[in-house]
Amino acid sequence: MLAQKYKVIYMAGSTFGKAFQITTFGESHGLGVGVTIDGCPAGVSLDIEQMQRQLHRRRPGQSSITTQRKEKDDVKVLTGVLNGVTTGAPITLWIGNLDQRSHDYDHIKSVYRPSHADYTYSQKYGIRDHRGGGRSSARETAARVAAGSVAQSMLSTFGMTTTAYVSSVGQIQCTAPHSELDLSQVDENIVRCPDQAVAKMMIAQIEKVRDEGNTVGGVITCVIENVPVGLGEPVFDRLEADLAKAMLSINAVKGFEVGSGFNGASMYGSEHNDPFTLDENEQITTKSNYSGGVQGGISNGMPIYFRVAFKPTSTLMQSQQTIDSDGNETTMTGKGRHDPCVVPRAVPIVESMASIVIADHLMRSRTSKLSSIEQTL
Repeated sequence: MLAQKYKVIYMAGSTFGKAFQITTFGESHGLGVGVTIDGCPAGVSLDIEQMQRQLHRRRPGQSSITTQRKEKDDVKVLTGVLNGVTTGAPITLWIGNLDQRSHDYDHIKSVYRPSHADYTYSQKYGIRDHRGGGRSSARETAARVAAGSVAQSMLSTFGMTTTAYVSSVGQIQCTAPHSELDLSQVDENIVRCPDQAVAKMMIAQIEKVRDEGNTVGGVITCVIENVPVGLGEPVFDRLEADLAKAMLSINAVKGFEVGSGFNGASMYGSEHNDPFTLDENEQITTKSNYSGGVQGGISNGMPIYFRVAFKPTSTLMQSQQTIDSDGNETTMTGKGRHDPCVVPRAVPIVESMASIVIADHLMRSRTSKLSSIEQTL
């Protein structure tokens, strides 16, 4: 094993961001999960009720098409906030686990589940937490949603908003562009698609695969509006590159595209370029937005939009062939409580990670005296 050969004895990679930085901690079947946020400025009014609403949008057991694990996901603010206002000190948020059923995982204690982190974790670290996957569990994302709410509170003071929605489940797609949808309707159905007719088909598809003991993937579209010109850095810290890393760090994500994305590869430059013009206030804007609000790695003032692809949930309520830790071929059938499709609960996770990236780059912009954004802070 790699752990034995190279003495890999610790698990890194729990911190994200540079100026607005988050570190998550905790396990799926431990006491709980939490996050420490470093770099949030003093004086930001936190909307704890909004934070709780976001957590409730992510929590398990919220509808018939999600896992039936029951968690209240009540958040506790441990540090960094006084009378609802940030003090500038590190902020620590805690979410306890209440409904663990670790015995549901006894049957896979020595079995590698297909497409899970069981094999890679055991080979890298020499140990794995079979109870829901430990740090590899999507339970960790509750901490990200809590941190994302802090970022959203900060961004809202500048009029910036982040809205995500389910744009496809399996082969069922919401084909209307985000600009033609009423995004206030996202939470009007349990699948979180603003097109109510398409949402009904998506729900039926998820119910069908659930009843078959199968799972299905999907796509989430996210739109960030009122982002000022100038966020992002050249080369390795391009804004869309950091958004891509943030999204690909989410469990089950296998694809990311910004603006025209892969469709842009089939267009001519004469079609794809975004011509500059002046708006009604004589401010520079673009006639189209195939760039997705980012040019040269830096925001250009147009809405930033991107799509995130989620694979089907790996745990099936069907028999699958696999290998145990002794190298023996065996079969296993999933047990416990799992999502037949992860995308409805992943909407607030995508919103949160996007907000954290924008907050991070907004705080980074304060270090440059030449930045025009400095004057707005």
